[in-house]
Amino acid sequence: MNAAVRLSASSLRAHKRRFAGTFLAVFLGVAFLAGTLVMGDTLRAGFDTMFGRAAAGTDAVVRSADAITTPGESQGTRQPVPATLADTIEKVPGVAAAEPDIEGAGQLVGKNGKAIGGEGPPTLAGNWIADPALNPYRLAEGRAPRSSGEVVINRGTAAKGHLKIGDTTTLRTPDPVRVTVVGLATFAGEDGMAQVTFTGMTRADAEKYLTARPGEAASIKVRATPGTGQRDLVARLTPVLPKGVEAITGQESAQENTDMVSSRFLTLFTTFLLVFSGIALLVATFSVHNTFAIVVAQRTRENALLRALGASRRQITATTLIEATAVAVTASAAGLAGGIGMAAGLQALFPAIGFPFPDGDLVIKAPSLAIPLAVGITVCLASALLPALRAGRIAPLAALRETAVDASAASRTRAVTGTAMAALAAAATLYGVLASPSLPLAGLGAVLALAAFIVLGPVAATKVVRLLGAPVDRLRGVTGSLARRNALRSPKRTAATAGALMIGVAVVCLFTVFAASLKATMDQTVSRSFAGDVAVSTPSFGAGGSGLSPRLAGAIQQLPQVDTAVGLGRGVAKVDGEGRALTVTDPLALERTFDLGRIDGSLAGLGTDGIAITRAEAARQHLTPGDTTRLTFTDGRRKTFTVRAVYGRSELAGDYVITRAAWAPHRTQDSDTLVAVTFGPGVSTKAGKAAVEKVAARYGDPAVQTREEYAQSSAGGIDMMLTLVYALLALAVLIALLGIANTLTLAIHERTRELGLLRAVGQTRSQLRAMVRWESVLVAAFGTAGGLGLGAFLGWVLVKASDGASDSSFAFALPPTRLLVVALVGLTAGALAGLRPARRAARLDVLRAIATE
Repeated sequence: MNAAVRLSASSLRAHKRRFAGTFLAVFLGVAFLAGTLVMGDTLRAGFDTMFGRAAAGTDAVVRSADAITTPGESQGTRQPVPATLADTIEKVPGVAAAEPDIEGAGQLVGKNGKAIGGEGPPTLAGNWIADPALNPYRLAEGRAPRSSGEVVINRGTAAKGHLKIGDTTTLRTPDPVRVTVVGLATFAGEDGMAQVTFTGMTRADAEKYLTARPGEAASIKVRATPGTGQRDLVARLTPVLPKGVEAITGQESAQENTDMVSSRFLTLFTTFLLVFSGIALLVATFSVHNTFAIVVAQRTRENALLRALGASRRQITATTLIEATAVAVTASAAGLAGGIGMAAGLQALFPAIGFPFPDGDLVIKAPSLAIPLAVGITVCLASALLPALRAGRIAPLAALRETAVDASAASRTRAVTGTAMAALAAAATLYGVLASPSLPLAGLGAVLALAAFIVLGPVAATKVVRLLGAPVDRLRGVTGSLARRNALRSPKRTAATAGALMIGVAVVCLFTVFAASLKATMDQTVSRSFAGDVAVSTPSFGAGGSGLSPRLAGAIQQLPQVDTAVGLGRGVAKVDGEGRALTVTDPLALERTFDLGRIDGSLAGLGTDGIAITRAEAARQHLTPGDTTRLTFTDGRRKTFTVRAVYGRSELAGDYVITRAAWAPHRTQDSDTLVAVTFGPGVSTKAGKAAVEKVAARYGDPAVQTREEYAQSSAGGIDMMLTLVYALLALAVLIALLGIANTLTLAIHERTRELGLLRAVGQTRSQLRAMVRWESVLVAAFGTAGGLGLGAFLGWVLVKASDGASDSSFAFALPPTRLLVVALVGLTAGALAGLRPARRAARLDVLRAIATE
C-alpha cells in the first residue's frame, strides 16, 4: 500500500493539469450544496431570532382557539377576539399590561405613486401599541400617531417609498385611506422586520379600516409582572377566557411563526436549491468518471509495466483510488470554503433585490459542513471506482502495445439493454400519464427514460455524430472530416463527455417546456373562463398586497360604458370537515362575466343560505342540487346551506360560491382579489378601459388590464422563476463544459504523436485549432440534441402528470424560439470549451510530438 501511495503522489505531482477539470467540477458541486445548507441554517436562525425579538416582551397571546386552514396554506384564518377582553385580562393577578393587537393587510403607496412591497413578504398595518414591551417596533424619529390619519411606518418602508415625516400618502386597506407620516420606527435596531412593511395607526383607525366591526382585535398581547412565568401566566388566564378563546405563551407564538415560515417558505426554498445542487453533482459525476476513464486508458502501458514488475491488481486499483481520494478531499474542502463564501454573498445580495433575508450573522452548523464534504468525496470516489477496477484488470502483456488510445465502441449488450429500458420507460410513462394518471408511475418512467438515454449514449453517438458532422464535412473539408472522425473514434468517451451536457440541457429544456405550458394554460384558462373585457387586479405573489376594495366593483358598475362589473372576494369555511376557500360574489354577475360551463340548477336564488359548487366537488361529496351541506366558519358558527347550483369550471371562479350577504356575518377584513368588467354594446376596449382607470384611481389605483394583459401578468411570475432556474442551471452547464474541455485536453495528450504527424504532412496551426474546436462542437451538439429530446419528453410527462393530478386542465406547449436559443447556447458553449485545448494543440512542437511514444 505504501508503494501505491508513493505512485499516486508522484502521478499527481507530474500530471496536475489532468485533474484540473475534475477538481473544478467537484469544487463547484460541493460549493453549491454547502452554500445551500449554510444559507438554510442562516435563514432559519434569522427568522427564529426575528420572531423571538418580535415576541420578546410578550409573555402570553390571547386569540381565537380555532383556525381554518385551506389547501396550500400553512397558517389558518382565525376569528378576531373582543378588544374589551384586554380590560378583563388586566385584572388577572400576574398581569402587568394587556393591549389589543389589531392587525391586517395595509399597503402603502410611495411618493412615485407605486405600491411598496406586495411581492412576497407581508404588507402589514395595525394599531400602534403604546406599551414599549409589547410593541416590537421602536420610534426612531418623530412621534406616535395621536389623531385619525396619522401613522408610523418602519424606516425601511420609508426608504423604499422615498417617504419622510410630514409626507401624505395613501394606505390601501384595501379601501384607500389618506395618511400622514408622523414617525419612523425600527425593529430590534434594524430598519424593519426583514422585508415586511409595517404601518402603525391609532386604535380607532385600525378598528375602522382593518376589521369588519369596531371592538375587534386579532389577538391580545399580555405582559406579566416580574416573577410570573409565561406558563404560569397562561394557567391564570385560561379560566377567565370565554369559550372559543385560548391563551398561549409568547415563546409558543414565536415558535408557531417560525414553523409557519419554515414549512411554507424555507423548506420549499432549500429543497428547490438542493435539487439544483443534486443536478450539478450528477453532472460532475459524468465529468469525474470520464477524466479517470481517459487517464486509465492512457496509462495502459504504464500500469502493464508495473504489473510486469510485480505490482498486484489491488495495488494498481488502489493507486487510482488514492489519486481520486486526494482530488476529492482537496476539491471538497475548497468547495466548503466556496459554499460559505457563496452563502455570505447571497446574504448581502438578497435584501438588495427584495428577498426576505433576515439580518444576522452567518450560521454554520456541523451537518452543513459534514454533508457536502461526504457527498463530494463519495461522488468523486464512486465516479472513479469503475476506471480504477478497469486499471487493475490490465494484463502485463499490454506493455508491448504501441498505443494506449481509447477506441472503445458500444457493445451489443448495451444496445439491447438500453432499448429494453427505453421501451419499459415509454410503457410506464404512457400508462402513468394517460391510462391511469399516477405521479409515482410517471416519475418512474421519467427516471427510466433518463437511464435509457445514458445507456444508449454510446450506441447513438456513432450515428448521431456522423449525421451532425455531415455539414461540417462539406463546410470545412478535410479539417471537418478529421474532427468528425475524432469524435467517432471512441463512442463511449463521446457519449460520456456529452452526457453531462445532455443532463444540463435536458433540465433547462424541461423547465422551459413546463413554463411555456403553464403560460399556455393560463392563456387557455383566461380565454375559456373569463368572458369580460378588462380585469382590475393587484398582481402579487406570496403574502404581500392588500387586495381590492369591495366597493370598487359597485363604483365601476355605475359607469355608462359598463354592462357588468363583478368582484371576486375570498372567504374560508370548513365544508364537510375540511378547510375550503369560498368565492364571495354576486352569482348572477359572475354567470354573465365568466364561462362556468354547464350549470345544473340556478345561480339566481342563492340568497343567504344557498351555495354553488363545482361538479368535481359535488361528485366528491355526493351532492346534487337540492341537497344540503353544513359550513363551519371561523367564528365557530355552523350553518346549513342548500346546494342550488352545480357548475362545470372552477379555474377562476373557485370551487364554492356564496353571496356577500351570506358571508357578511362571518367576514373579517374584506377585500376582492379580482374585478371583472364587461362593456356595453358599441363601447371600444380603449374607451371603456380609460373610464374604468379613472374610477380605479380613486381606490388605490390598481392595474386595469385587457384579457390578454391580464393573462400575461398572471403568468409574469413564471418568467421570473424561469430566469432564476436558468441562473441555477448555469452551474450545471458550466461543469459540463469543464468536462468537455478536460476530455479534449486529455485526448490531445493522448494523440500527441498523431497531431505531430498531421502537422508534419502539412496541416497548419489554424487547421489544427479548427479541427479540435469542431470536435468540441460535435460533442456538444450530440449532448445538446439528446438533452433537447429528453427535456421535451420529460416536460410533456410533467405537464400530463400535473393535468391528471389536478382539477384544472393543463395545456402542453413547445416554445420553439426558446428551445432554439437553448440549442444555440449549447453549440456556442461547445465551441468555447474547445478554445483552450485547441490553442494547446496548436502550440505542440512538431518534432517532439512525432517522437512521443
